[in-house]
Amino acid sequence: QVQLVESGGGLVQAGGSRRLTCAASGMFFSISVMGWYRQAPGKQRELVAQITRDGDTNYADSVKGRFTISRDNAKNMVYLQMNSLKPEDTAVYYCYSNLLGSGSWGQGTQVTVSS
Repeated sequence: QVQLVESGGGLVQAGGSRRLTCAASGMFFSISVMGWYRQAPGKQRELVAQITRDGDTNYADSVKGRFTISRDNAKNMVYLQMNSLKPEDTAVYYCYSNLLGSGSWGQGTQVTVSS
């Protein structure tokens, strides 16, 4: 059974930084595509960043140049470094894994950016 546990959320001032962490278990982590999604109140869940097993990344236009996704296959961890945070980045952030079309979600961690 896949388990994804996010941590690192909280309240941060605009312009600040935050690092989210996702600990994965019960899966073939090293060959899974990992990602971070977010959902703001009243909005649909959207992809923030994704990283393949080979380390290839892609980002939403709204976070390019500010956010960095990375992974540590030895520790089964994926990270999202968020810099220059804006109030519009406020959302629940979810870790996501995809292995051959089978997807799993974490429970989410709230990030609130105050202006």
